[in-house]
Amino acid sequence: MVVGSDGRYFSKTAIEIVVQMAAANGIGRLVIGQNGILSTPAVSCIIRKIKAAGGIILTASHSPGGPGGEFGVKFEVANGGPAPDIVSEKIYQISKTLEEYAICPDLRVDLSRLGRQEFDLENKFKPFRVMGPYVRRILCDELGAPANSAINCIPLEDFGGQPPDPNLTYATALLEAMKGGEYGFGAAFDADGDRYMILGQNGFFVNASDSLAIIAANLSCIPYFCQMGVRGFGRSMPTSTALDKVAKVMKVPVYETPAGWRYFSNLMDSGRCSLCGEESFGTGSDHLREKDGLWAVLVWLSILAARKQSVEEIVRDHWAKFGRHYYCRFDYEALEPRTAYFIMRDLEALITDKSFSHQQFAVGNNIYSVERTDSFEYIDPVDGTVTKRQGLRIIFSDASRLIFRMSASSHVRATLRIYAESYEKDPSQHNKEPQAVLSPLIAIALKISQIHERTGRKGPTVIT
Repeated sequence: MVVGSDGRYFSKTAIEIVVQMAAANGIGRLVIGQNGILSTPAVSCIIRKIKAAGGIILTASHSPGGPGGEFGVKFEVANGGPAPDIVSEKIYQISKTLEEYAICPDLRVDLSRLGRQEFDLENKFKPFRVMGPYVRRILCDELGAPANSAINCIPLEDFGGQPPDPNLTYATALLEAMKGGEYGFGAAFDADGDRYMILGQNGFFVNASDSLAIIAANLSCIPYFCQMGVRGFGRSMPTSTALDKVAKVMKVPVYETPAGWRYFSNLMDSGRCSLCGEESFGTGSDHLREKDGLWAVLVWLSILAARKQSVEEIVRDHWAKFGRHYYCRFDYEALEPRTAYFIMRDLEALITDKSFSHQQFAVGNNIYSVERTDSFEYIDPVDGTVTKRQGLRIIFSDASRLIFRMSASSHVRATLRIYAESYEKDPSQHNKEPQAVLSPLIAIALKISQIHERTGRKGPTVIT
């Protein structure tokens, strides 16, 4: 099995426990990152390369627990992708019947030392190898970027006191550096390396949905896709429909899935999907079964090199050809779970009522006519598995969308997300601020959800 973490607090202790329990339960070999550090895409890559049984990743991006919800465990299966629902449910059911566990409490490993460490525990525990970090090695050592171009690359257990998410709210230092105009390309990653954010000169921001669509439209710049071809695209339902416009021109199918990379894994295993992504800054291809932030940044650098244009020029050319999808997400974090549940329950009852169909909303000079609504349901084209209640959708006659979705942010709190999208074909209308364009839609969302009144909040925790 493969084991890694994003370096957060308690990781080394947890990895030591994983090693001790693996030894006691007959796992013959573990592959562990040096100092316990392995990015999520690296774990996926190693699982596939050595044909491992699976992997364990310690990252609060998934199943967050511990103080403040800042520690979590993610399990990868043998294809290198996240455990599908059926596996997670089986693990959960088994966990309710456990009465004892096996462990080798005296087994100690040196996570800082590269190389093999062998232990003879009645042939139960065999060699494991440790690997090391990425950004400095690839961008600086391999590609020759100046050493000072890779910042915040030393893993810290508390991430320097900042949330490790790559967005404009938390990556303020990078944004300010880019606004100075000295640098032409900037990228931020999350702690476990599966998500990324792109900035151009003067702080020009590329939203994740646009980034996915732009990569899809420029696959001819990427040798991998030139060699392997493109069988299909995938995006999560809340991700903007910018990818769909590209796919239509390329005559490539698009699969719209619930949020969660495990749904893409099934599509890729069956040969249906070559490139996929989520609005939460995750993009990947069928070279792995995980999103891969550093890979996405290298793809962007390849596009820049091939087209010999700036980030902003590439994005604006894309908008001129395919139209611009104005898009934003409002996150209301750490809500009382019952309150969030009842907001979503009441919203579902409201929008799925027949009287809501074809309703019109007038906001300022804008009139939005409801075309259709639903509670998103996904039928997996590979195995027929049905996944219900994955978010509430309101789709208007002008193709604008409002989406409401609840996700757990810890065991005791909940996050409610509102997504707004508006499509604009006219290039003369492509220079507006997204929130200004989307404010009428957001006003509708706040009115029908009553989220401020019911939570006592005055606004979202994070806007992306």
